[in-house]
Amino acid sequence: MAATENTNRAVFGLSGVTGMLIATVLLLSILVFLTVWGLGVQQKSATNPYDPTPITSNLDNVKMISKDNANFAFKDAK
Repeated sequence: MAATENTNRAVFGLSGVTGMLIATVLLLSILVFLTVWGLGVQQKSATNPYDPTPITSNLDNVKMISKDNANFAFKDAK
């Protein structure tokens, strides 16, 4: 029975407390990065909104299949 006993125990190894702390710090840093990035996107969108006038101005000339329909779509924010 002594041959099957696990003698390679490392509480502070990568599969122990240290690994758990590395995984926790990694996940928290990803959370912080995505939160800051999302806030930046929201601030940029709030100060530079889309202009809906091209799509609501005149839709009489819109054809079913035409490359000119791009003139009636939303324009990218500057």
